[in-house]
Amino acid sequence: MSSCCATKPSVSAVCPRCGQKGKAVGEETPTHLLTKAALSKRRDVPYLFCRTPICEVVYFSADGVTVFRKSDVRVRVGLKETEPPIPLCYCFGFTEQDVYDEVKATGRCTISERITARVQAGECACEIKNPQGSCCLGKVRAAEKEAVACWKSRRSSAVLMY
Repeated sequence: MSSCCATKPSVSAVCPRCGQKGKAVGEETPTHLLTKAALSKRRDVPYLFCRTPICEVVYFSADGVTVFRKSDVRVRVGLKETEPPIPLCYCFGFTEQDVYDEVKATGRCTISERITARVQAGECACEIKNPQGSCCLGKVRAAEKEAVACWKSRRSSAVLMY
């Protein structure tokens, strides 16, 4: 697999549905994640990922002609999901719930450390497994930080009550 931190194509366009700037993805990302029916509509043009959580569009062509929605993708798109399981790491199967469960059980979370070790061992394939076509570590670390802060806040509130 190529590096999940590799430079993506430099193309800029806005989502034809929500009007927000998209994030360029390599051609391998939609190729591996689109359903068979959707893949038959894919053209040989650059694609971008729509980062707007409430927008149904996942990928759109730089020329705005072709659009693929959540229903066209074979995996749940974590950024666009509101109901569990919400994926965080597509290579190793970690979800937001995994982060919260570990923090609840131990007061901390080591998922990002485990992912880092496996990435260093060459086991990741973010460019084809993650709908955003990029490494998940930033999102995992943010989820860990949020879960720990929430856990500490709840513990502090519980201590103050007694």
